[in-house]
Amino acid sequence: MHKRALVHHIFVFLQLFSGCVKMSLYSLYPGLIRPLVFSMDPENAHSLTISTGRFLSKQPLLKLFSQNVALKPVEVMGLKFDNPVGLAAGMDKNGDAIDYFGALGFGYLELGTVTPKPQDGNPRPRMFRVKEARGLINRMGFNNKGVDYLVNNLRNRHYKGIVGVSIGKNETTPIENAASDYIICMQKVYNCCDYIAVNVSCPNTPDLTALQEAEPLIRLLTALKEEQSRLQKQYNRYVPLVVKVAPDLTDEQLMAVCDACVELKIDGMTCTNTTTSRSEIHGMSHASEWGGLSGEPIQFKSTETLKKAAARLNGRIPLIGVGGINGIIAARDKMSAGASLIQLYSSLIYQGPIVVKEIVDNL
Repeated sequence: MHKRALVHHIFVFLQLFSGCVKMSLYSLYPGLIRPLVFSMDPENAHSLTISTGRFLSKQPLLKLFSQNVALKPVEVMGLKFDNPVGLAAGMDKNGDAIDYFGALGFGYLELGTVTPKPQDGNPRPRMFRVKEARGLINRMGFNNKGVDYLVNNLRNRHYKGIVGVSIGKNETTPIENAASDYIICMQKVYNCCDYIAVNVSCPNTPDLTALQEAEPLIRLLTALKEEQSRLQKQYNRYVPLVVKVAPDLTDEQLMAVCDACVELKIDGMTCTNTTTSRSEIHGMSHASEWGGLSGEPIQFKSTETLKKAAARLNGRIPLIGVGGINGIIAARDKMSAGASLIQLYSSLIYQGPIVVKEIVDNL
């Protein structure tokens, strides 16, 4: 056989083999892989996922475990996304597996939440599965390796898609000095990401959610907008700012956040973070554990918050919908409620990477 023809046949075989590997692995996740994952402590399983993702990010392994999804381009905040489905913050806090998650078909990734200095977070155990409801409870407490570690991973990534970074404050930083921590993170990630998410709604860092109140929020966002303007001139590029809110705000509080974001020309809003409510999982396993509840139990609550924000904003600021998206119907509900972009986290754990393809291809 001619050498060129032989190379062609080998290439075709590898392509077919790659497709079979991806189809078999990801379709087998619920029945075969998930039981193994769920036999482990949740945080240990998460750590294994990240270390495996980091290993698989190396070529040619990455190609074998990538997913091809339909191209569904959207432009939001002046950024061009291959599709509107993103990875939510919290999965890859330190950017250890950027290339792997990017290869799963996401239109964008949000990394973090990251803080200026490394911190351990809250004591373990701090992550719990609510299997009956396909939910998760976490009280991680912004555990991360610090912004410098993340920046190094950002600079070494091969993934060409949109990357956002969620920023926060160190636990030891007094709430009245929180702006300094956010500014430090902003300065360091500004020129190596595409947008910056301001996390003021995580319930697991003491006093952090107080930053959602009108007066402290306006002070913080004013400082960040001033720094954004300075950095734009320094790097000759504009990096949008997004504010992430909780589903537990009163209507009055939510309206105040929306109004502040409009007044200060914030570029986007994410609805929502996790909830401290347990009404959706009353009597279920781990319901008494404190922390933020995510996954299917908050689907309705987060969508209601999204609808209210959309009504108040009336198209003036684009919205990112997060919370309980477990398939195409939930994804469409979020977008019908006003989201221009959506994000997944818990459904990856319960359904595996195939959920990304199923949603993107059917949007």
